[in-house]
Amino acid sequence: MAIAAWQPWVLLLLCCVQLNAAAQVSAEDSLGKKRFGRAALLWSSAQVIPWSYDQYIVNADWAHITLKTLKYNIRPGSWAWDNDGFTTNQFAHPSHGSVFFNAYRSNGYSFWQSVPAAFAGSYIWETAGETQSPSINDFINTSFGGVVIGETLHRFSNRLIDNRSIGFKRQVSEVLALIINPAGGLNRLMDGKWGKAPANATHDSTKISAEFDVGIRRFKVNNQDGNFGWYSHVKLVYGTPFENYKTAFGYIYLNGEFGKDDSTLVNVVSIYGSLAGWRVALADSSRHTGLLTANFDYIDNEAFSYSAESVKFNLFSEFRLPGKFKVHTVLGAGPVILAAVPDPYFYQGRPYDYCTGIGFNFSGEISFGQRLFYSLSYRGGWLKTLSGNSSEYFLKALTSEFRYKFAGNFSLCAEPGYFTLKGHYKKEADIDKTYPYFRLSVRYSIPL
Repeated sequence: MAIAAWQPWVLLLLCCVQLNAAAQVSAEDSLGKKRFGRAALLWSSAQVIPWSYDQYIVNADWAHITLKTLKYNIRPGSWAWDNDGFTTNQFAHPSHGSVFFNAYRSNGYSFWQSVPAAFAGSYIWETAGETQSPSINDFINTSFGGVVIGETLHRFSNRLIDNRSIGFKRQVSEVLALIINPAGGLNRLMDGKWGKAPANATHDSTKISAEFDVGIRRFKVNNQDGNFGWYSHVKLVYGTPFENYKTAFGYIYLNGEFGKDDSTLVNVVSIYGSLAGWRVALADSSRHTGLLTANFDYIDNEAFSYSAESVKFNLFSEFRLPGKFKVHTVLGAGPVILAAVPDPYFYQGRPYDYCTGIGFNFSGEISFGQRLFYSLSYRGGWLKTLSGNSSEYFLKALTSEFRYKFAGNFSLCAEPGYFTLKGHYKKEADIDKTYPYFRLSVRYSIPL
């Protein structure tokens, strides 16, 4: 059981709010007073409230904990891998972890000081919140994924209310920020800050760029062309890789996709947040920054499902060429801590295996006079089974996009691409599957 899986999608409503500001000040610059008692209360509530609901309202069997189940669960040898649903394990649990994290983050604690709250919350829930054996995959997903999602929601919710708006617009901002980050909203209510514009001069004014798409798409599944269906897409970028790069999560990339699908409405969630950064080179015609990032990926559509937590080192580069040409590239690689990879042979009723390995990526975009754009993106990985049918997996995703800016901030976009999954099994026949797709959309962009 996990809560708050819907929070990231409220970020769609940021299009109603002014995203840009003249100056840039990080949310980390002013943490405020640390309030351990209130943080502990909110952290405990994130344990007690969902457990009470499951115990007394839903009457779930696994919520009827006893001293006997607690004694069993705290044994190191009791840990196991569970077989819950893909969305529950890979999205709901990380979202629950974000509440543990933000209980402290919203009460004056820094990013790194708040990280233990997610891990401790996950451990307590796994050992004392359920009768089932504590789950290795849930602990990793709730902890690591909770930190990545939690800091992202903290940054965006603070950015949402750190403006000088008053009246109805201020109330809308407050409500949205509460939904995105309940801990932060509750603190504002208890502090009497609800509805009031920030009085200090160091409010978070980090610039945010955004893209909002609406269009149609089609996947090819099992060698058969599917029907076109509607979809929407949002991309939010907090800061830039070239500024404030030494601050944890001074740069955040969030990508989401929703659509008409046989399985789920939420199809993609990808979040990358910088942990540390280094200036590599700076010249008149180019600049380069290296960023160590914490990454959360979730893909679930009618053709393909995949989820992972990873750490990567990325080299961000920008080249300014003659004739109003610009080129942006990103090259990255790093360890995949835990991934959920689809397995057609199932394992103990679970249609995916848990794996670890290495991931790598490359993307580049070239612009012609700020009107015509072309981008190419490649992401791949080699993964080895930890829990599931013994196998080695090779995954890759290749995407290209043609974009034409036809009026103001509006563009027409065409995006062909495909996912590929190869599995080499010890006891089953190998698999080699490709899932091509095509998207066509109209995009509204809010640049930096």
